[in-house]
Amino acid sequence: MKIDGILFDKDGTLFDFRATWDAWAAQLIDELSEGNADLAAGIAHHIAFDLPTAQFRPESPVIAGTGREAAECVARAMPGVDLDALEARMNASAAAAPLAPAVPLAPLLQSLAAQGLSLGVMTNDSEMGAKAHLRGAGIYELFDFVAGFDSGYGAKPDAAPLLAFSEQMHLTPARVAMVGDSAHDLIAGRAAGMVTVGVLTGIAEAADLAPLADVVLPDIGHLPEWLNSASN
Repeated sequence: MKIDGILFDKDGTLFDFRATWDAWAAQLIDELSEGNADLAAGIAHHIAFDLPTAQFRPESPVIAGTGREAAECVARAMPGVDLDALEARMNASAAAAPLAPAVPLAPLLQSLAAQGLSLGVMTNDSEMGAKAHLRGAGIYELFDFVAGFDSGYGAKPDAAPLLAFSEQMHLTPARVAMVGDSAHDLIAGRAAGMVTVGVLTGIAEAADLAPLADVVLPDIGHLPEWLNSASN
C-alpha cells in the first residue's frame, strides 16, 4: 500500500484532547457564568462537561462538532444571547487555548515531509483557530493544506473537505491516510475512499475506532513505523 499524503485531524490527533480542551472548557464556563452556579451547571449540561472532574464526557457534542455547533450548545443555557457574538467569543478563546502536543510535532512532520508526503490538516474547528494553533506550535509552515469547518469545503463527517485536500495536492484518495481520534474523522475518511488511521490521544477508545479504522495507533508518533510496514 503506497501512501502519498496524510491528512490530520487537529484536536485529539496533533494535540492531546484532554490536556488541552478540558482546561479550556472549565475556564470558558467560569468566564461565561460570571459566578452564577446555575448558569455554569446549565452550560456544562449542554456541552456534556462534568464540572466536578473538569472533563468532557465521551458523548459531548463539542468533541467532534464545529465551532458553530459548540456555540449553539452553550447558547441553550443562555436564552437571548447573540449567537454570532458568542461564537466569535468562543472562537477567540479557543484560538488562544494552551495546546499540549500529542508528540514532538516538528521532527515528526519534518520526517514525513522529507519522505515526499503531502501533509494537511482538516478540523471542525474554525480555520482561524486552526492556523493560530499550528503557528503557536511552530508547525504551520510544514503543512500544504489547512482547513476548518468554515473554509468552504464543509465539515466532517462529510467527505468533501477531505477530497478537497486530495484534489489540491493532486493525490488519489486511496493513497491518502486520514488520521483522527474520532468516529467523525474515520467516517469521513471512509466516505472519501481514504485509508483510515485512528489514534488514541482523544477521548475515544480503541474499540470505538477499530470498526472504522484500517489501523489504530497509540498516537501519531507511530506513523513512520506503520508507513514503513504498510509499504512492504
